[in-house]
Amino acid sequence: MNTADSAEERRRRGRLGVGVIGAGRVGAVLGAALRAAEHAIVGVSAVSEASRERAENLLPGVPVLEIPDIVERSELVLLAVPDDALGPLVSGLAKTGAWQAGQLVAHTSGRFGTEILAPARAAGAIPLALHPAMTFTGMSLDLTRLTDASFGVTAPAAVLPIAQALVVEMGAEPVVINEADRVLYHAALAHASNHLVTLASQSTQLLAGIDVEHPDRLLGPLMRASLENALASGEGALTGPVARGDVGTVSAHTDALAVAGTEDLRSAYQALSAATAVRAVARGLLTAEQGEAILKALQPDRDTTSTNDTDTDTEGQR
Repeated sequence: MNTADSAEERRRRGRLGVGVIGAGRVGAVLGAALRAAEHAIVGVSAVSEASRERAENLLPGVPVLEIPDIVERSELVLLAVPDDALGPLVSGLAKTGAWQAGQLVAHTSGRFGTEILAPARAAGAIPLALHPAMTFTGMSLDLTRLTDASFGVTAPAAVLPIAQALVVEMGAEPVVINEADRVLYHAALAHASNHLVTLASQSTQLLAGIDVEHPDRLLGPLMRASLENALASGEGALTGPVARGDVGTVSAHTDALAVAGTEDLRSAYQALSAATAVRAVARGLLTAEQGEAILKALQPDRDTTSTNDTDTDTEGQR
């Protein structure tokens, strides 16, 4: 194949030659999404056996190349590497003179904006930050899930439309994030996603500990409904003993977890219940006195004789 002719043809059709650095779950899927949008994947880097297999499954026929070769051949370089590896990779390639003027360089990190790409930009490359706000399996089903996903997009104003267009071509929705807000943006997503997994795992552990055979069947409908209600109604969807000011139940939970739960589970329950109480008071769902009583009930060394066990309101109890 004549590389020059194919590059000229791609430019004529508005398509790009894309190189994917990192055939992990994210890189391979996004490469496949760009390929489905008729961009040409000119090469992929894959070191581990798992990444090579993933590249073969999602990017069949794409050559596995060394990173400098990928950068040399690409009009768009997609950097799908761990956060801690991103900066050294970009600066290392800059030291070898690998980056090209006019070349698009996009990374998929949630934490960073485009400043991390400064060494490439100094060489004339165009920096883009494209972070998919979803979890990946590294399988083809992720391509379908992209259509319901959003990307956190950061780029210089002049080239922001390019970043947005690439996301749209992959079937997702671009959401513009300011450079200075990237860390908070990523913290919000990590809090919502990663800690949801922790909560599900901890609750599953408790139920398994009392011999519930299929905890997922018990938790699944409850957690799905709670998530949907929370996204639709915010804290107006809040229910349960803290929102009701049910001090006796919160106290009982605290005592039971001190005996049956692991330390991480007990401390997570206390911290999240306390945060829920504070937010419920701020929004007028609880009085200040009720909130204070809840916070006191969450302390394992409290005086149990002062705990209120008389609340019998069970409406909407979870």
